[in-house]
Amino acid sequence: MIPALVFAALAAYCLLLYLAARRRGAAADNDTFFRAGRKSPWPLVAFGMIGASVSGVSVVSVPGMVRATGMTYLQMCMGFFAGYLAIAFVLLPMYYRLRLTSIYRYLAARFGPRTHRTGAAFFLLSKLTGASARLYLACVVLQELAARPLGVPFAVTVAAVLATIYLYTRRGGIATLVRTDALQTLCLLVATGAIIWAVADRMCLTPAGIAATVAGSPMGRVFCWDTHSTQFFLRQFINGAFITIVMTGLDQDMMQKNLTCPRLRDAQKDMCLYGAAFVPVNLLFLILGVLLYTYAAQAGIALPDKGDAVLPHLVSSGALGVAVVFPFTVGVAAAALSSADSAMTALTTSVCVDFLGVEREDYGRERAERTRRRVHATTALAFAACIAVFTAAGSGTIIDTIYRMAGYTYGPLLGLFAFGMATRLRVRDRLVPLVAVLAPIVCAALDYAAPRLWGYTFSYELLLLNAALTALGLFALVRRA
Repeated sequence: MIPALVFAALAAYCLLLYLAARRRGAAADNDTFFRAGRKSPWPLVAFGMIGASVSGVSVVSVPGMVRATGMTYLQMCMGFFAGYLAIAFVLLPMYYRLRLTSIYRYLAARFGPRTHRTGAAFFLLSKLTGASARLYLACVVLQELAARPLGVPFAVTVAAVLATIYLYTRRGGIATLVRTDALQTLCLLVATGAIIWAVADRMCLTPAGIAATVAGSPMGRVFCWDTHSTQFFLRQFINGAFITIVMTGLDQDMMQKNLTCPRLRDAQKDMCLYGAAFVPVNLLFLILGVLLYTYAAQAGIALPDKGDAVLPHLVSSGALGVAVVFPFTVGVAAAALSSADSAMTALTTSVCVDFLGVEREDYGRERAERTRRRVHATTALAFAACIAVFTAAGSGTIIDTIYRMAGYTYGPLLGLFAFGMATRLRVRDRLVPLVAVLAPIVCAALDYAAPRLWGYTFSYELLLLNAALTALGLFALVRRA
């Protein structure tokens, strides 16, 4: 019965998504695909970005974090808001002043073409691996709930999901996503609320009872003041701020939506609203996690060791009842598609603008649009290849893996942008790629040696270390007058 409900939920959701996307699908030119004509209403952008950033990982991974770290993830979420303020009032004014389609064009103006392509290449690597990891986890959940019981291979599940994303983004691009992401955010939040209600109903809890259960649980701890712990408040807050700056402010995917607003002031308002919403949204996921573990302990239900598997296991086993299957499926699908579709569009934009130069006047409109369609299809195939790698390697706690990967792949981007904005120095453009590659290698060596030589374990501050090494390398490349 559960597989049939999952397929029914997916079919209904995909139909709703298709109807929402159809309004914007007729306009197929590059201006619509890349910039939405710079006419997007800022409240819609802000609301839609919640679903795009949360992703299917948060739906299944954040609730599973509470067993090991309690609700200390909120410390990082508080740092996220500080990072969003920095983006709104430092980065966005620069992007709007330069009227950028790809934010990495700033590096071309500041340093030169090789630095520009280096920054864009690190974005491609970061976004492709990160978005593929998120989508892989969502596909695993859907496979276990519906496809495997019916004998459908995992490869077919992945192909169906990627085909769905490709079909509704291939024409309207970012103009379509601004609207479909808002719809998917609404579905995600309603689904999360429905799951919390279903678990609370099983435990016979009122809203006040939910608050009392969370407050009385050892997993309800929010703040950690142990300076030796990787969950220490100051470490988590600072890491959260800088992770936000690089994974949102220096990320073409997230910035492309903001740059579709007609005015800078609108983009700043949507960024502040979006940042303020991030703490309560993640609080919902953490509350769900505490309730799930408490209910399993009361009912004597054995749970998987991996946190990512806890919620899917309880749903697929029927422990939460049949009624929770529909909202869970819609929530996972909404989060997965809203994250992957915007990533696919942003990657297409970056390849077309940063590497192929489709915005050049001599490129020609028809040729530019034909190139964009081919790149978009190739990007979908690249997602499939990355998911095949994740399938072969397996997964641990995906959300932690994504943040650690960001330290290596976004670190050079943070170093390049920080050096460019904080100084007026010129560097040898042709040697910048060497610095950007060496910095993560040195960072990885220090990450390996630190716990063995000094007893220190790096957490997400690897991002700052990587950025600092990149900036130091740029100082060594300064051109003397």
